[in-house]
Amino acid sequence: MRVVFLGSGAFAVPSLEALLDAGHEVAAVVTQPDREKGRGRSLSATPAKVVAERRGVPVLQPRRVKEPAAIEELRALHPDVQVVVAYGQILPRAVIDIPPLRTVNVHSSLLPRYRGAAPIQWAVVNGERETGVTTMRAWRAARSAHSPRITRRPRWRRSSRRKMGGSIGRGRRRRSRNGSAASSPGRGR
Repeated sequence: MRVVFLGSGAFAVPSLEALLDAGHEVAAVVTQPDREKGRGRSLSATPAKVVAERRGVPVLQPRRVKEPAAIEELRALHPDVQVVVAYGQILPRAVIDIPPLRTVNVHSSLLPRYRGAAPIQWAVVNGERETGVTTMRAWRAARSAHSPRITRRPRWRRSSRRKMGGSIGRGRRRRSRNGSAASSPGRGR
């Protein structure tokens, strides 16, 4: 399966590595531009970019994914599927609609709680006893809070959450090889 992976942070790395290890053709990793960090203000790459370069995957770093040039660059990759994990920008409808099968989003909270930025940090600040990951289909109405969940995995230990994103993706991708995931709606609410 030809995949475009959109992700930036450390939470995205296990899912990216799971896709690569499963033998999927990752056409490109789309990640945030390098940013200045530290007192020396040196440029720092995202964790997803570091992994992509180490594994020989092309990297795209558009300033804004909604810009027409970025959208055309994504279309030119002809992905079957897009996987979005901790990317850092809201995807416009034009990007969500690119792959013929679907765009799947892995979110680091048990939605609908902690939508938006920093869900892990807010769960810790609020002393949540249960944390987890939600995998869902990205709908054409990108800002809809009611996207059906494909998989929702609660976990009691915060330390395992980063690895969990990769394991959820492996199970769903295995099912999608026979076409069942591509044609079935999300499960549950």
